[in-house]
Amino acid sequence: MDKALKLVKIASEAMEDKKGEELKILDIREISSLADYFVLVNGKNKNQIQAMCEDVEEKLAKSGFLIKHKEGFESADWILMDYGDVVIHIFDRENREFYQLDKIWGDAAVIDKGALEE
Repeated sequence: MDKALKLVKIASEAMEDKKGEELKILDIREISSLADYFVLVNGKNKNQIQAMCEDVEEKLAKSGFLIKHKEGFESADWILMDYGDVVIHIFDRENREFYQLDKIWGDAAVIDKGALEE
């Protein structure tokens, strides 16, 4: 498993541990130079969204992945975590529906979480 997919796997597991909803992994390598993967997830409230962010950052740091940029933590309606090859988006339900990154990046391949187990 390459480095970016390992990061995606660790982050996805951390978000699932915190009961993140509608987790989606997009492979954007063929359609953008911004990153290789986007990870999208939403939470029910500010506390859960911040807890997901903190857990992801902690678990990734323990595995040697350091965050390049983070924004939106205080408001926690959309937290963006930039790890270079992987960008993680943690939304509240309202903002995920409003911004519709799932549709904007609709040409991206969706990676099944189970495929990360291989």
